[in-house]
Amino acid sequence: MGSFAEDRNQNSSAEMLDSVVSLSDFLSECISGLFESSDLPPLVLELIDFSIRLSIIIVISLLVFWITRRLLLHYGIKLISKTKNIYDDYLVDRRVLHRISHLIPALVIFHLATLLLDIYPIGGRIIHTIAVIYVVGVAYFTVNGLLNVLEDIYNTRPYSTSRPIKSYVQLLKIILFCITAILLIAYLFNVKVTGIFTGLGAMAAVLMLIFKDSILGFVASIQLSVNKMVRVGDWISMPGYNADGDVLEITLNTVKVQNWDKTITTIPTYALVSSPFMNWRGMHESGGRRIKRSINIDMRSVRFCTPEMLEKYKLIHHLKDYIVEREAEIERFNKEHNIDSSVKVNGRRMTNLGVFRKYMENYCRRHPLLNQDMTMLIRHLQPTEKGLPIEVYTFSASTKWADYEGVQADIFDHILAVIPEFDLKVFQEPSGADLQDAISGLGSILIKEN
Repeated sequence: MGSFAEDRNQNSSAEMLDSVVSLSDFLSECISGLFESSDLPPLVLELIDFSIRLSIIIVISLLVFWITRRLLLHYGIKLISKTKNIYDDYLVDRRVLHRISHLIPALVIFHLATLLLDIYPIGGRIIHTIAVIYVVGVAYFTVNGLLNVLEDIYNTRPYSTSRPIKSYVQLLKIILFCITAILLIAYLFNVKVTGIFTGLGAMAAVLMLIFKDSILGFVASIQLSVNKMVRVGDWISMPGYNADGDVLEITLNTVKVQNWDKTITTIPTYALVSSPFMNWRGMHESGGRRIKRSINIDMRSVRFCTPEMLEKYKLIHHLKDYIVEREAEIERFNKEHNIDSSVKVNGRRMTNLGVFRKYMENYCRRHPLLNQDMTMLIRHLQPTEKGLPIEVYTFSASTKWADYEGVQADIFDHILAVIPEFDLKVFQEPSGADLQDAISGLGSILIKEN
């Protein structure tokens, strides 16, 4: 039954084409009969006949084009808009239906040019060549649009950010373009495809040089995808290319990075494999962003705590329990070792800097915006000519830039405010105002003495 229907459709198509050819021959004979009595040269008569046949091809192809666009664009788009499936919407967005509407008229021109213009070798050959280029071109752009649709559908999947396929789609587009170009060259110059491939093989070195970046980019994109080195949306830093921002796009040849100043940096894909870069994805996935900042303490302000200082420190909420426990521990140690406490250097004693470090540790332990499950240290660094650095090493609970900077600023605002409470001083380079105050004070002393 199915084969019968197919045979019937084929017979109908053949009959339609025969009717078109008969109509063309009939019109040509009628018009030629009108000009038989005239003295027109045969060449002119041939041009008239050729024009008639060409006009028939154009009219029929335009009619088919109108019908096709009506069916595909008018009714097809209406049908797609009514469906709940979002995937078919990409056919409209990528204009695949628009390109298919050109494909059927192109095939009609191709077949009609073969049937109606075969008696004119030169003119028929030109029209046939144009029809072939038209068909191949429309087919190329249609397949290209379908590849874009497949990429769009893939990008809707949750794993598309970790395993992008844009570079592979671009590679397929390059292969498609090369195949299309080879087929057109083979047809236009009447050469075998195998001969073209033989010539390309001889030019392999030149082609590798031309497509060097594409080849390197393709290999690099595979490594980036397999090893999960970079994903779209990752924050990367690559000082060699002045790149510091989010990855927007990973293509066959380039990686686009939008820097924090909203500029766009384009990096060769293979550079991400051959050159070092920093990916901040691990920080985002960890749930905490590192705070690593120090403040310099004037070492001349460091001293042993007196009983009065300890009593004052006991009034601080974060230190009360620590001071009591520490005092008992030190007293027990000194008694066990018969330490003469009248001399300050003997035995164990608390210092204002040590108490301050413990205060900062307890303060950070109770801070609601710090990640308590990650490393938290208040530590000494190597003393320098600018004082003793006390470093706060901890992690914020939020990885957002604004939240991170806010937490970090709040912590160090607090540190600067409470340092005088521990009889400590922050080291600061002398400014012009400091020198001016010193000179003014010296001048006042000299005036009083005189």
